[in-house]
Amino acid sequence: MTPTPRTVNFADAAEAILALVRARGQRTVIGVTGAVAAGKSTLARTLSECVVSTDNYLPDYHATAEHLRDLPESSDLERLARDLAALRSGCGTNIPLWTFAEHRRIGEQRVETADVVVVEGLHALHALPRQHIDIAVFVDAPQPTRWQRAVAREQAGDRPWPIEYLEKFFHTVAEPTFALHADGYRRAAHFVVINDSLNTPGS
Repeated sequence: MTPTPRTVNFADAAEAILALVRARGQRTVIGVTGAVAAGKSTLARTLSECVVSTDNYLPDYHATAEHLRDLPESSDLERLARDLAALRSGCGTNIPLWTFAEHRRIGEQRVETADVVVVEGLHALHALPRQHIDIAVFVDAPQPTRWQRAVAREQAGDRPWPIEYLEKFFHTVAEPTFALHADGYRRAAHFVVINDSLNTPGS
């Protein structure tokens, strides 16, 4: 049974999470989820150099209807679960390589395990990968703040999407899709991280 989640501010999150890792005293897989531009990948990078993004398990967009692209059923979460199991057991593994430049899988990449492994993404706490996660983290940020971060991210060239398309995808695909699962992911979390300031990262 997952305990009542501990709520922490973004600035204090890494220290609090890693303190629990040290208390466990063994290899730990951390799952970090949250809506678009909540700060998942930024937090993940502060926790470990071994980070697996659920983006790499997305479907090829050309073969998937737009409204289905962010659904967990459309991602290869069975493969993600197997890869996390390997890393958790102390083995390196090959994981898919997916690119936003072409919106498809373009090959594979080697990931070596570490004492702390982090999986981050919209569905990092889905039931399939959750079986191989020791510490679950939900990053929470209000939608207006996340939207501003998402726009800034696109303007910086993070993904080759026109702002008009980003706005449509954000409001009609990404947000409603994540909302279907957000309550369950939050209930599964050991930590809820509040990232509600525009002065803190949101990638």
